[in-house]
Amino acid sequence: MSNFLFDEFPPVSSKQWKQKIQFDLKGAEYNKTLLTHTNEGISIKPFYHQNERDFLEIPKAKEDFKICQSIFISDEITANFLALDSLKRGATSILFIADEPFNISELLKNINCGIHFQLNFLSEKFSVELANFCLNTSTFINIDIIENHAKSGNWYFNLKQDFEIIKNIKSQIPKNTSLIKVDASLYQNSGANIIQQVAYALAHGNEYLNFLGANIASEIQFNFSVGSNYFFEIAKLRAFRYLWKLLCEEYNFNIEPHLFIQPTFRNKTLYDFNSNMLRTTTECMSAILGGANTICNISYDSVYHKKNEFGERIARNQLLILKEESYFKNASDITTGTYYIESLTKEITEKALIIFKDIEKAGGFLKLLKEGTIQRKIKESADKEQSQFDSQELILIGTNKHPIENEKMNGEIELFPFVKTKPRKTTIEPIIAKRLSEKIEKERLKNEA
Repeated sequence: MSNFLFDEFPPVSSKQWKQKIQFDLKGAEYNKTLLTHTNEGISIKPFYHQNERDFLEIPKAKEDFKICQSIFISDEITANFLALDSLKRGATSILFIADEPFNISELLKNINCGIHFQLNFLSEKFSVELANFCLNTSTFINIDIIENHAKSGNWYFNLKQDFEIIKNIKSQIPKNTSLIKVDASLYQNSGANIIQQVAYALAHGNEYLNFLGANIASEIQFNFSVGSNYFFEIAKLRAFRYLWKLLCEEYNFNIEPHLFIQPTFRNKTLYDFNSNMLRTTTECMSAILGGANTICNISYDSVYHKKNEFGERIARNQLLILKEESYFKNASDITTGTYYIESLTKEITEKALIIFKDIEKAGGFLKLLKEGTIQRKIKESADKEQSQFDSQELILIGTNKHPIENEKMNGEIELFPFVKTKPRKTTIEPIIAKRLSEKIEKERLKNEA
């Protein structure tokens, strides 16, 4: 007798399952009743079968994910203290955010871990000094002049000078330094759908390969935001891993992408803010299963509170619990072979590749940014999603469904939680990140007694 229980039963084909389902529907149409159609143009089936599997070979993350703590540099001594404290409490990587040059040795004193930087300025001299100081650590300088151009509507200086600065930095820094960042978080937080995010990240990265040479591929980190569409977000990251490796092979490089992941701000809410903790938990789970190399969680109150010890500790502990207590350690390979996720991965890959090829045929990502095509496509997707939220087709619990009627937030706000408008002259229309719940929150704040 076989040791496998199901060997005792005859196999059931996909066609037989569908016939049985059709019979049980008693005349109702299979396609209209049981297929779910998404904004990405993907139809979710009621079942997936091994007979239909056609899996892609997805590059796997070589190490378990790093837990990253983000710290804004208001002064170097305080930032250094917060970094060391975070490392003692379970973080394994640090993201330093700076608006201006800082004292490097003071900031990085006694810090020996993977270090990421988000420099909201472009300086050849400072970037070279920073990279050379971090010679013996895994360092990510994370310069993304294209993201700055897309977000602000302007270059730091101009296209030619910005790229020239990067070339000069590259020629003066150690080879183990990751210099470039492709920040696809902007597209997600602005309302681009999942297929657009993958395609735009690929096209965005390809611009750096074209301008700086293909050997820059090993020095690029990709930043993504993940939302609450659990399985789709897993498939999104897997699809990008496959496509980037495919693109690099066209340049005769065998390189796997480094993925830095954060939960999205788009679905985070001002009211019933504790729900944000549930959202970020599932989003971090998607990031892990999708193959993230580094995950930097956001705190449940980051929409309206300044950084605080409690919120940052909760965010960090969410990742620690997932990693150490919830069997998500070294879990990036778990999704391999799952029919549904494999099918989603393949479909997202195919659709994103079509968009990427169209972008390249039309002259590339920067050309379409200049013409406003990318902005228009994102706005169309964002408007559709906003309409779904406004009509309660898309639900955020505690905000457009089951709100806490007596909840008051006017006295709690430390940070302006809505899109900030600052009229200025720009060379292109900027891509603006916006949360789904802003309109309804403004009304509630206005009506608070």
